Amino acid sequence: MRMPILRKIAVQDFRNIVFQELSFSPNINCVSGNNGVGKTNLMDAIWYLSMTKSAFASSDRYNFRHGKDSFAISGTYDMGDGPAARFSVQVDGKGEKKVRRDDKAYSRVSDHIGVLPIVMVSPSDTSLVSESGDDRRRFVNSVLSQMDREYLSAAQQYNRLLAQRNRMLKDGIRDEGLLSVFDERMEGHAEAVFKARDKFAEDLMPIVSDFYATLSGGRESVTIGYQSDLRKGSLTEQLKASREKDLALGYTTAGVQRDDFIFKMDGYPIRRCGSQGQQKSFLVSLKFAQYEIMRRRYGFPPTMLLDDVFDKLDMSRISNLLGMVAGNDFGQIFITDSDKVRMAGIVDNLTSDRAYFVADGGEFKEVMDA
Repeated sequence: MRMPILRKIAVQDFRNIVFQELSFSPNINCVSGNNGVGKTNLMDAIWYLSMTKSAFASSDRYNFRHGKDSFAISGTYDMGDGPAARFSVQVDGKGEKKVRRDDKAYSRVSDHIGVLPIVMVSPSDTSLVSESGDDRRRFVNSVLSQMDREYLSAAQQYNRLLAQRNRMLKDGIRDEGLLSVFDERMEGHAEAVFKARDKFAEDLMPIVSDFYATLSGGRESVTIGYQSDLRKGSLTEQLKASREKDLALGYTTAGVQRDDFIFKMDGYPIRRCGSQGQQKSFLVSLKFAQYEIMRRRYGFPPTMLLDDVFDKLDMSRISNLLGMVAGNDFGQIFITDSDKVRMAGIVDNLTSDRAYFVADGGEFKEVMDA
């Protein structure tokens, strides 16, 4: 398998995009325009083609263009090791989602995950340091699900059983035998999820540290820790110990659904001690480390989406960031920035193989230069 390259995209009724067809450079693609004109929506459409869901909206109803009850996205990719392939996603108002490759529907949507590996850096990443563990788990899930089908299956099976167990607890059904069956069936899936997350955190830590040192000039040190109930023992032991508590509260209080990833700077939580620039530098380092891990796993670089990545970074950090981009075996990159002159000055120094687009009101026009 070799690196997929997005050559063409067609987007209809997705967010504020009425209908748009675009052709891209296999190297760097730059999208400029004021805030709120749709640059991020185009990035999200590219993400959707890879992940079959939005990077931002929790429900597909928020992706429909105002007044519409469906949307469609399709992309033609050079697959490197074979003929070009066309991937498409269609979603209707009833929530039905159809994902196809060359007009043939996948039997399971999850079979598509990992076929078009992708990484996104965006302003919304701030939730990874400022919000709850849910966001950090989602981030780790999005990475591991692309690289590891066994992880994706284990996580899906665990969450399905967890939902059934919670429904039983919420309804106040006190059936010790059935609860024990749920606990035993969940344990194997939980152990697989735990081991994969633990290994990922271990692999991620030194790479994030190196990227952050490059980006920040070595002014601070950062660490990543993985926190899980399963460090205290098997899932069945903990669920048995929390049985009365679970029945009283009506939900499961132990398990990998409570996992968290702890980000620190010089020994203190980044969300408390890090400035906006330091937090942004850490998040960019985190995503670049994700990129590097995925590149090693696949043997080729994933698609990189850099949405408004230069915001809140001073010029020295921007210079260091671009040195990281230019100094690695990077593949196809999409960059958005409201400052087209700044973006052009940066990109033109990296490569002559690039495409520029200007966004306005959900429409995108290719221009010869920025």
